[in-house]
Amino acid sequence: MVRVKICCISNIEEAKLAITYGASALGLVSEMPSGPGVISEELISGIAEQIPPAISTFLLTSKQDVDEIIDQQHRCKTNTIQLCDKLLVGSHKKLKTALPGIKIVQVVHVTAEESIQEAIEVSKFVDAILLDSGNQKLAVKELGGTGRTHDWTISRKIVESVTVPVFLAGGLNSSNVTDAIQQVKPFGVDVCSGVRTNGRLDKNKLRLFAEAVSKG
Repeated sequence: MVRVKICCISNIEEAKLAITYGASALGLVSEMPSGPGVISEELISGIAEQIPPAISTFLLTSKQDVDEIIDQQHRCKTNTIQLCDKLLVGSHKKLKTALPGIKIVQVVHVTAEESIQEAIEVSKFVDAILLDSGNQKLAVKELGGTGRTHDWTISRKIVESVTVPVFLAGGLNSSNVTDAIQQVKPFGVDVCSGVRTNGRLDKNKLRLFAEAVSKG
């Protein structure tokens, strides 16, 4: 069964609703240069401490300094860190050594064939990769939550080229996630806007999304 990560969780009620509809991972978004779902670190910590250990709580961070990321995780207390940008100061090895037991997931923004090599290189140092449709080269970076799909043929090549689990994100919803799973063969799928109405989790969209995932 393909794992489901529901991102942009804004409160404990949304977290519980996502779990009810089959989420095995929750995305908690800290400060970002753009995009939806940002909540305070205090709220992230408050949600994370109420989630059962079997559910993965992802801290989405835009920070690029390992020491800052370590400090942030200590404040937020999630069991997983999602690095939405490339590290500039420090290494994945240092991050993992400093945070034993915490899973590290690196986002790779799929823009062209060069993303394949980027994913292969980083896969040696992380627990999983998440493929998204952002753009780090813009004046205001897009690090996720764009609602856009990307070239799934490149994503499929990445899945086939690495040995770590791969999550697929970017513009997924109940009408395209079955095809996405069949084409890419990811370990898991990640959705934010595709299960929301006016920014709030929508029970009907969650149900339809879960049904579509089960067909993949």
